[in-house]
Amino acid sequence: MALPQPAPREPEERAPDTRQRLQVTRRDREREERGPGATWVWQERGAGGTRAVRRGPGAVRAQCPAVPRVPAQPRSLPPSQESPPPSAAPVLQLRVLLTPLPPPWLPSAPAAKRLRLEPAGPPAPPGSPPGSPPGPSPAARGHDGLWDADSDGSDGGDAAPDGHSHLSAYERKRLKNITENAKFFAALKLHESAARLNQIATRRQPHGTKRPKPKKVEDDTARRRSMRLLRVEPSAVPASETPAQPGAEEYPQVPEGPVPMIPEDQAEDSKRTEALLNTWLRISELKASDADRHTPDIERYQESLSSMVLSEENIKKVVKSRVCSMAIHPSESTILVAAGDKWGHLGLWNVSCRSEEGAHIFTPHNLQISCMHFSPCNPAHLLSLSTDSLRCGDVTRAVFDEICRSKENFSSFDFLEDSASTAIVGHWDGDVAVVDRRTPGTSAELSADIGFKKTRTVHVHPVNKQYFLAAGLVDVCVFDVRYLKPKGNQPVSSLTGHTRSVASAYFSPVTGSRVVTVCADDKLRVYNTTSLSSTIPALSSIRHNCNTGRWLTRFRAIWDPKQEHCFLVGTMAQPRQISVFQDTGKLLHSFCNADCLTSVCSINVVHPSQNILVGGNSSGRLHVFKE
Repeated sequence: MALPQPAPREPEERAPDTRQRLQVTRRDREREERGPGATWVWQERGAGGTRAVRRGPGAVRAQCPAVPRVPAQPRSLPPSQESPPPSAAPVLQLRVLLTPLPPPWLPSAPAAKRLRLEPAGPPAPPGSPPGSPPGPSPAARGHDGLWDADSDGSDGGDAAPDGHSHLSAYERKRLKNITENAKFFAALKLHESAARLNQIATRRQPHGTKRPKPKKVEDDTARRRSMRLLRVEPSAVPASETPAQPGAEEYPQVPEGPVPMIPEDQAEDSKRTEALLNTWLRISELKASDADRHTPDIERYQESLSSMVLSEENIKKVVKSRVCSMAIHPSESTILVAAGDKWGHLGLWNVSCRSEEGAHIFTPHNLQISCMHFSPCNPAHLLSLSTDSLRCGDVTRAVFDEICRSKENFSSFDFLEDSASTAIVGHWDGDVAVVDRRTPGTSAELSADIGFKKTRTVHVHPVNKQYFLAAGLVDVCVFDVRYLKPKGNQPVSSLTGHTRSVASAYFSPVTGSRVVTVCADDKLRVYNTTSLSSTIPALSSIRHNCNTGRWLTRFRAIWDPKQEHCFLVGTMAQPRQISVFQDTGKLLHSFCNADCLTSVCSINVVHPSQNILVGGNSSGRLHVFKE
C-alpha cells in the first residue's frame, strides 16, 4: 500500500512500509551509540527531504540533512523489506580488520587478523554514558565499533598520540602498526645488509689464484706447411718478390766457393749420378747442325705445333718446390732439361731415359734460382743465378764454380757475347752489373744505377750485343752497355704504355725487331724495335689474365727460337693450357691435355731446333710436349 509522506519535524509518525536501509559513513557510524540489542538504520522520506533514523534498544535518533527530492508516487514494499518488530532477536555483525601483514620471511611475524562474528548486544559496563554500547572501550573495539580479535579490552598502546587526536581509532591502530613494523625492520638492519651484499657482489673475485697464461713459444724450425694445399686464403698484403732467407736448420747453407756436383742423398761414387753426368758430357761434345734454321711459314708452324702432344711418361717431379727458371740443352739427340726452384735446388732430367734414374736434384744455391742458361758456345756449362750468387755448373769437372757473389739480390742475367765470357746481371733493387768470367775473384766489373726501383729481367739484343733490355716496375727501357756508368745513365729507348708492374721483357730471337712484355694490367704488349727511337709505342696489345697471385710464379712470355714472330705464355684459363700467339695478337695454338695437364705452367722453355716444349708448375713438376 502507499505510504504517506511524514512531516520533516515528526519522524516518529512515519509509516513502517516507507523505511529503507541506509549506508552510513564511517564518521556517522563512529558517532552512533550502540544499544544492548540489534541496531537497525532506516531512511525516512518526507516532503522536506530524507533522514536516517536508528531503531533498537538504547538507540538515539540521528538525522541527516534534508535532501530535496522530486515527489514520486507512493509504492508498496514487499513483505521481506518490512521493519522487524522491536522484540526481534539480537543479530551478529561481520567485522573485518584491515591490519597490515608483516613480510612472510620474518620468523616472528604476528598472526593475521581474522573475521569474527560477535553479538552486538552484550551488557554495557557500569559507568558508561547513556546509550553507550556494552563491552570494551572504542579504542579496543576499532574504528567501526567492532571487536578487535587481538585486543585485551584495554586502551594501552591505542591511545591517541600527540598530534593525532583527530584520527579515528582505526587510523590510530594502523599508525601504531606501521610504527612498530618500522622499528622492527630497523632493528633487523635490512637496508645496511642489502647495501653490503650489493658491494660484495660487484667486487666479488673468483675463487683461487688465476695463473698467468704461458706465452706461446715460436718454433722457427717448424716444418713449413703449404697454405695453398691447406686451402687457406693468404693475407691481403702481397708477398715480397725478393726471396726470403729460409731457416738454417731446414735448408743447410751452401758454402762459398766451388761446390761438388753431387745429388742429394747420394754417395759421390753413385752409378746413377755418373750415368747422368756422362750423358750430359756426351751430348755437349756434339755440335748441333745448322741445316734447317730458317723460319717456317705460319701454316707449317701451326702444323708442327699440333703434332706436339703430352703423355704420362713425359711428366715428372724434378725439383722439390716451385719452378722459377728452366733451361733446355740444345742437343738434338737427347732431351736434357734443367729446372731451378725457389729454395736453391737444381734438377736435371734426362727425358729420353725412361727409368727413375733419369732425374737428380743438386743444391748449388741457398735461395731461389731465378734464371738459368746453357752456355751458347759450350753446353757443358750450365750457368744459374740465385739471389746471392752466379754459378757455373761444369760437367767436365763435376763442380759448380762460383762466378760472382754479392750481398745485393740478383734477379736475372744474360750473356753479352756468344762466347758467354761476360754477362749483364740485374738486381732486385734496380741496379745492373757487368760480370766478366775471366777475371779472378767473385766481384762484378761494374755496377750501374739505371734509375729503376726494381729490375726483374734483363735481355741482350740477339744481333747488336751492346744493347740490352731491362724491365722494372712500370719501366721497360733499352740501354747501351758501352755507356754505362755508376750514376746518371739514360736509356736509348723507352717502351711506353705499361700502367702496372712488368714481369718480363724479351727481344725476338733472330733479328730482335720485336719485344714482348707481360704486365700486371692483364695485357701482353708487342713493340716494334726495328729502329730504336727515344719512345716506342706498342705495336699490338693482347688481353690476357696475368693475375697469378702469390702462390704461382709470374708469367714470362718467351719467343720460339724457330719462329721470329711467335711467342708462348702460360695462362690461367680452364682447362689448363699454354698459349701460342703471333706478334699481331692472333692466337695460333693452345697446348692442353685434360688428363695430364691439370696445373698452371708459369715457366716455359722451347727447344732451339726441335719441336719440344717444356712447362713447369708450382709443385716442381715438368711437362714435356713433343712429337
